[in-house]
Amino acid sequence: MKIGYVRVSTQEQNTIRQERMMENLGVDELYIDKASGKNAQRPELQKMMEYVRKGDTVVVESISRFARNTRDLLELVEQLTEKQVEFVSQKEAIDTSTPTGKFMLTIFGAVAELEREYILQRQQEGIAIAKANGIYKGRKPIQRPNFDQVVSLWRQGEITAVEAMKRLDLKPSTFYRKVKEVV
Repeated sequence: MKIGYVRVSTQEQNTIRQERMMENLGVDELYIDKASGKNAQRPELQKMMEYVRKGDTVVVESISRFARNTRDLLELVEQLTEKQVEFVSQKEAIDTSTPTGKFMLTIFGAVAELEREYILQRQQEGIAIAKANGIYKGRKPIQRPNFDQVVSLWRQGEITAVEAMKRLDLKPSTFYRKVKEVV
């Protein structure tokens, strides 16, 4: 059975190009994630890894869609190999059923990881330049109109911290940081 895996980094990105390719390749089952590839903790990837069986072939558009670091890539492929599942990357023409394919997988995995590191480095450099020019000031602070009222209720013991966070729609770290700021 051919199993396709498609991934884009954000909810806003479109998967149609990858989906069409999978359709043209005759994929029987398709799993789609809209999440960063920085780690393997992606819901559809996990479902696919549990679903695949001996004799199946997992098909991806490119290695970077499957994993963004060499360790994750090799671990995922090792899990597939243990299940006797083949891995094929269309863009890099890699097929793990051959020794050359396994070798090339390692090389391309390292290149994908390097590419991610370069992206992060360029992003940090761009932010530093923007900060130096006074253009980038960071994320805008979260403003809650009823913050003081809710915090007052919490400090008086009328509501729990969990209830206060729920009313303000804040995560614990943000809630406690903001509470310290208004002491």
